Formats: sequence, structure tokens, C-alpha cells
Amino acid sequence: MASVLAGPSAGMFFAELGAEVVKVENKRTGGDAVRGWRLPDETKSGPSAYFCAVNFGKTYLPLDLKDPADREYLNRLLTDADIVLSNYREETARKLGLRYADLTAVNPRVIHIGLDGFSGSDKAAYDVVLQAETGWISMTGADADHPAKLPVALIDILAGHQMKEAALLALISRERTGKGADIRVSLEKSSLAALANQATNYLMCGHVAKPIGTLHPNIAPYGDSFITADGRRTVTAVGSDAQFEKLCTVLGIKDAASDPRFRTNTDRTKNREALTAILAPAFLRADAAHWDSAMSAAGVPCGTVRRLDEVLESDAAREMRLEDEIEGRKASRISGIGFSVNSLGPS
Repeated sequence: MASVLAGPSAGMFFAELGAEVVKVENKRTGGDAVRGWRLPDETKSGPSAYFCAVNFGKTYLPLDLKDPADREYLNRLLTDADIVLSNYREETARKLGLRYADLTAVNPRVIHIGLDGFSGSDKAAYDVVLQAETGWISMTGADADHPAKLPVALIDILAGHQMKEAALLALISRERTGKGADIRVSLEKSSLAALANQATNYLMCGHVAKPIGTLHPNIAPYGDSFITADGRRTVTAVGSDAQFEKLCTVLGIKDAASDPRFRTNTDRTKNREALTAILAPAFLRADAAHWDSAMSAAGVPCGTVRRLDEVLESDAAREMRLEDEIEGRKASRISGIGFSVNSLGPS
């Protein structure tokens, strides 16, 4: 019973792993709003590509929950449901009779995972608002005058992962206790939980992250990018002194590894501008494919910045591509499952 991205992505996770997933949509409003979130030149027939991205493998059920017959049908579904995902506001859930107490009156073992926006507030919680309010936009872009948001609704994706984890923990608990659960996931807290080292840099050192493009505030040259002879851009992810020595060897600038300004990671981070001035001309001596190969052979983390079309034609992406037909429209997406199960233990 969730809409937009976070809840539906969690539901699709279970659908891909073989669960029977029913997506209940509001019949009176034409269903999930993202059905109409189309690209300017996208076909108007069938659901949008955005909808297809997080709604594979489900049964779509339009219901008017204020209609007694539709509500009775929903109650029959709830009778043996394992998990209910929703993102209703508390007042809406109360009016519709879909609070946890209402659900358990129909099914005492049900697991309810509800999604909130901002903790303790009814403020509209769309992804870009969360990216702004929880610090992400203040850290992205090249500088403070050119802010940028992450190009996917990352906060929703993060919250979807939290919903999946909560549901899996509740399933384990129910196996042991026989009892269901009522769990609330917050978009705001999911975002804060993902701030990781940036949060700790502030809490422990008072460091407030600023926009630095692809650069890493603690490591150099990590995220530093360089133009190659064929005009491509490559990035390095050197995280140790040993890797830096190997980088200098591959680039043919061994002396840089012993330069007092660059001997340790702290030195390199402090003198990043001077380091870049030495590395940049070296990368111009060969094309991106050469550096990819040479760096890989030497054990130096390095990669070419690739366009999305290049990425989605890669072998790994082709292996993850899923094809289906959703309400008459041919749909294609990348699997949301990023792991493979080699064994579930002795048979």
C-alpha cells in the first residue's frame, strides 16, 4: 500500500526473490502518481518508465478503500498477508482504518512496515527536499555556487533498504515468537544514517563538509580526476602509501612518491593542488584504456568515467537486465538484487 519509490522498491525486492506481491493503488486518483512521471518524449501508452523501475513482478490492484466492497476485498487479502508496506500519514491511516491495531484485528501475525517523512513533522518529504534538509546538497557539486543533487532519488532508495531490513528482522522474530511487528522507517533518519564518515568528521573533528566535486575530504588522490590522451576522464582511488607508490611507478613519476609533500596520506591531502599539478600531465601521455589496464595490473584503484549508456551495455549490466510486459508496455530494468546465493548451507 505504498506509493512513489521507497515502499515500492522494498516490495519489488521481495517480488524478485519469489514473494507474491500485491500493490494496492488508489482507484479514485488513477493509481500511484509515478505512473505519469514521464520523460518529455516518452510514450503516453502504458505506465511510465519510472513506475516500471520499481514495480516489476507485482499484481496491481486498484481499490477505493472508502468503498465497503473494496475494503472487504482488502481485508480478505490482509487475512493471510505476511508483510504490509505503507506510507500513509498517521491521520490518513486512522481515517482509513489501516493503523497497526486495525491490521492485527484482521491478522494478528501481520508485519507492518510504515514509512514516515520527517521525524515528528508532517512536512512534505520528497527526495530532493530530504537531500537539501539532511545535508547532501550542501556537499555535492563543484562548489557552493553550483549545488547539485544526486541524480537518483537516493534518500528513497536508502529508506527502501531500511524497510527491507526491518521486514527481514521482523520475519526472523516472528519465526521465534509467533508475533508480528509494527515498525516505522523514516526518510529523514534513513538519510542521516547514510552520512557515515561525513557525519563522523563533524562529530569528532568539527569538520563541516563542503562541495568538492568527486574529491574525498580524508584521502588523496581519491576521487581526483584526470584527462587522458583520448579526452576521456579517469579517477583514482588511492587509499594507502603503497598504492601511491605504485601509481607513481605506473605513471613514470617515481620521484613524486618520495617527495616530502606527498609521503603520507595526510601530506597528500594537505598538498592536493601541488599533487594534481604533477599527476595531470602524466595522465595525458596515454589513453584511458591504457591506464585502466596498467593500473589494474599494478593493483592501483583507477577507473574511467563512463556515460550511462556505456554502463548499461556492460557485461555485468546485461546479466542484471530484466525484461517484462507491464500493462501492455514492454518494460526493461536492472535487477534490484545485488547479490548471488552460492549456497544456503548443507542440503
